[in-house]
Amino acid sequence: MRKSVVLCLVAAAMAVPAMARNTEYKLPLADVLQSPEAKARLDDSVKFYFGEKSMPAGAEPKGFDVISRISNAAKLRARAAANSFGGGPPPINSGRATSQQTDDIDDCKIAALDLLVEMQRKAKQVGANAVVDFVSYYRNVTFSSATEYECHAGGTGSHITFKATYSVLPKS
Repeated sequence: MRKSVVLCLVAAAMAVPAMARNTEYKLPLADVLQSPEAKARLDDSVKFYFGEKSMPAGAEPKGFDVISRISNAAKLRARAAANSFGGGPPPINSGRATSQQTDDIDDCKIAALDLLVEMQRKAKQVGANAVVDFVSYYRNVTFSSATEYECHAGGTGSHITFKATYSVLPKS
């Protein structure tokens, strides 16, 4: 009897699907582009045009790209802070909010900047001076905005996928 109860409990536990966290954020591009990190890592040699159908007249396409990044840097910093204080939670007066949402958003910004830097590098590599038709493309679903990007956060970090076209803009 005891074995059958245990087996029933195990079977019931296995029948419940695992629910992984997948928090969706729509975040301002300006927060990334105007950050000190962006000013240090991005240069003016490549222009970014966000949103679908953002290719300026006369632009010559040089190829397109779909690129993804997962960042969990903020979560790692929080763990490091916790470990430096004897394994407990970070101190309350650390001067920084330690909520999950704050870490998610920080990770989203880190991942977005990493992708922008990577796309700038690839644009230069193919001889382009612009990245146009720049959209979020999480799980092959397009989110187009001239002012926001889409980021999804879960247990493994913050996930971003961007899709864009590398182009050469005519000199004005």
